[in-house]
Amino acid sequence: MKLKITGLFFSAVMMFSSCSDKFLDLQDKQNLTETTFWTTRQHALQGITATYAALQGHDGSKWTFFEEVYVTLAFKGDDIDNNKNEPYGKNLAAFVNGADESGPWNLWATCYAGIGRANQVIEKVPGISVMTDLERNQIVAEAKFLRAYNYFVLVNGFEHVPLVLKFEKDLNKLQVPQAPAADVWAQIEKDLTEAAAVLPESYSSQYKGRATSGAAKALLAKTYLYQEKWPQAEAKFKEIYGKYGLNPNYVDNFNGTKENGPESVFEIQFTSDRSVSDERHPFNFEAAPYALDGWEIFYPSDWVVAEMKKDQTDAGGYSDRVYGNIFFNDPNSTMWDLNVPANQVPYASVAASLSRPSFYNKFTFPNERSGAYVGYNIPLIRYADVLLMLAEAANENGKTDEAISYVNEVRTRSHAKALTTGSFTKDQLREQIRNHERPVELAAEFGIRWFDLIRWGRSNTAKQPIKSLMQNHGKPFANNFVEDKHIRYPIPLKEINTNPLLKQNNLY
Repeated sequence: MKLKITGLFFSAVMMFSSCSDKFLDLQDKQNLTETTFWTTRQHALQGITATYAALQGHDGSKWTFFEEVYVTLAFKGDDIDNNKNEPYGKNLAAFVNGADESGPWNLWATCYAGIGRANQVIEKVPGISVMTDLERNQIVAEAKFLRAYNYFVLVNGFEHVPLVLKFEKDLNKLQVPQAPAADVWAQIEKDLTEAAAVLPESYSSQYKGRATSGAAKALLAKTYLYQEKWPQAEAKFKEIYGKYGLNPNYVDNFNGTKENGPESVFEIQFTSDRSVSDERHPFNFEAAPYALDGWEIFYPSDWVVAEMKKDQTDAGGYSDRVYGNIFFNDPNSTMWDLNVPANQVPYASVAASLSRPSFYNKFTFPNERSGAYVGYNIPLIRYADVLLMLAEAANENGKTDEAISYVNEVRTRSHAKALTTGSFTKDQLREQIRNHERPVELAAEFGIRWFDLIRWGRSNTAKQPIKSLMQNHGKPFANNFVEDKHIRYPIPLKEINTNPLLKQNNLY
């Protein structure tokens, strides 16, 4: 489902091609109206594709996607150390940002762009009479999934947000107060339950990448997990257990060779094909070191590097996910450079020129590359994450040995030594999952670690205060962290100025 931007229509929803990379040749593009749009199957497909496209950023810019949205979701975590010489997310990472910080506003705008487009699809597609009921219902279900995902990001990141479920053209009607977080969580559950009941398990190759029933169930189970509804979470995860698989090679999740493959539950679609629009992203360029012509705006934290080095094989070497995650001082560690064609560079050959001892290797692959940037997809939910969340829920339900078996499925894929059943208490396995398995497997992935820290910081089950954890993990500027302030992003000042009914989050 590679997206191609073609223009804007009456409601500021971007027009994109179908999921098969074919550019839609619209008639009378400049004179679309609310009456003439939403009348054909093509319009329905364009509307839902525009809703998916918001995942790339509200304005479709690769820089907004990475330097604003990704940075906002990632830089506060203890698995990331930002480059202090670069401005991107600097205040967020140091916990000194105010309400005028650009990153949280771009995250907010991206989520509400997706919600606004989803609301249009949900309202308008049922009235397109030339489609079958099955197709109409499926597209509406996709929109509900995407609306739920965006609210999931908002309620975790900002906590107190407006719950807008109707597409409004009257700006005055968009001036609404924040809803209680419980109401947002309830709506997420409702949307995902309804979506899961309608969405197919898979698609033809033409439409691969669209939301499936498995994706809706996984996000619903994650929603239960975040609310500590442990039995519901375990049961829902088990509905998709075994219906996905782990890629034999860990790095195939991040190099574009297994897009929408067996481990993919849901991912953001990108492409290096620039024949119509530019839908690349700069992950490879931003993560690569100066010595390999990259920008190196972020690094693996010293803590996560140390944790990864504990992840060893039966023979005492490092697991595959260590090499897949980091470029470090080891004879087997390599990174692709930005040359054309790209070369795989051994660590020793550039060690003397590196500004730091370790870098993220994840996402720095040259596949599907055009110029300096790449078009491979970014995973939002993959099966390894599902297995670790299932393990967490099972452990909290008192099934510790069963939970270890799920953890071991993930570990053994990367040839990490299996955990021994019977050797962990419930508390010990919880700590192992929280502060080894999840950060080592999922380091630097889209929004995962920071949202994990938020939920455990708010937890009623073995509450894990964020400040003390980050201090223990050597997070720079952790002393600046104020628990009841920095656990949320500020409501963006731009929104406060536009909507007087909004109330700022605590202490901003």
